Amino acid sequence: MKIVVLDGFTANPGDLSWDGIAQYGDLTVYERTPDPADVIPRIGDAEIVYTNKIPISAEVMDACKNIRMICLLATGYNIVDINAARKRGIDVCNIPSYSTASVAQLTIALLLELCHHVGDHSRACHDGTWTNGKDFCFWLSPLRELDGKTLGIIGYGRIGQAVGRIAQALGMKLLVNAHHVRPELESETCKYVSLDELLKNSDVITLHCPQFPETTGLINKDTIAKMKDGVLF
Repeated sequence: MKIVVLDGFTANPGDLSWDGIAQYGDLTVYERTPDPADVIPRIGDAEIVYTNKIPISAEVMDACKNIRMICLLATGYNIVDINAARKRGIDVCNIPSYSTASVAQLTIALLLELCHHVGDHSRACHDGTWTNGKDFCFWLSPLRELDGKTLGIIGYGRIGQAVGRIAQALGMKLLVNAHHVRPELESETCKYVSLDELLKNSDVITLHCPQFPETTGLINKDTIAKMKDGVLF
């Protein structure tokens, strides 16, 4: 069985082994496939294709008729024509939880940067701006405290819940909007609300829903108009 990885560097920059996959067949790993014209010849007659960000279209499937499975080295699968794969009997699988903790951590890191501008203040220390300032208490921009603020989370799956746990540890209250309501997750500091209520009452809004037709363009001039002035998004 032939197995092809189209953009292995994205998931494995060299610190991991492909042996776990190689044991199942003849494995070829391309670190990058930047030219779309190379996708079909590189897949060739392979039966299993791994991709992270290289699109697999219906045209690719038609040209590479041996494909039996397309594996996403990521959570999102919008780069694969799912309907085309279904019609051709090709299985498609993703990795739904590999990045939950790291994405939640990054979300909070971005939020803290918006509140404290750590990068700007670090540069100001190193370039002498603080040293040459007139006051010992120095800041380049207003600093915001998150304790007591309300975080609106749109999409409350694995990542949304992980973000919520960290935010609650910082003293924030949660307003959650999700397609599936899970009452057991509600508490004094977390409750499900309508999207309009979330937009109206949140000091911070973070988006963690999948990109489906009903969520594409969810944040637009109309929903932004419903938000608080000065909301962090």
